[in-house]
Amino acid sequence: MILATFLCSLVAGFLFAFAVVIMPGIRSLDDGGFIRAFQVIDRVIQKNQPLFMFVWVGSVLSLIAAAVFGLWALGGANRLLLIAAAIVYLLGVQLPTAAINIPLNNDLQTLDSSTMSETMRKRGRDDFEGRWNRWNAIRTACACLTSILLLIVLFSA
Repeated sequence: MILATFLCSLVAGFLFAFAVVIMPGIRSLDDGGFIRAFQVIDRVIQKNQPLFMFVWVGSVLSLIAAAVFGLWALGGANRLLLIAAAIVYLLGVQLPTAAINIPLNNDLQTLDSSTMSETMRKRGRDDFEGRWNRWNAIRTACACLTSILLLIVLFSA
């Protein structure tokens, strides 16, 4: 339970940093600069950076394990809060990541902004940025809610 709370909170912080620092920071770049900057940042993640992968995959595995064990070890409100945390995390963070954000990242990775016209760069950015940011805001809110629910369970158990 402690590991799940810690790892899910790290993911929440990671998503929060994208929402309030990284994306606003690269927003001011021209379209080609934006595409290139995001590609470079995303490539670090796509190369399976070991600590990132430990946190990301570990958050899922430890939360599922905590939820399974919590079904038997916890009762009442704590059991419900733990199950709610797992559902919010899996459906609100992991599912949109796999179904929306990663495919958007992959599409952006295929662009070569140095050979594209300005119109094509703008279209590539427009097809990516708004939708990615919207879903990242949802993922961030769900990850933060998950962390809060897990902390409540930890401190009340």
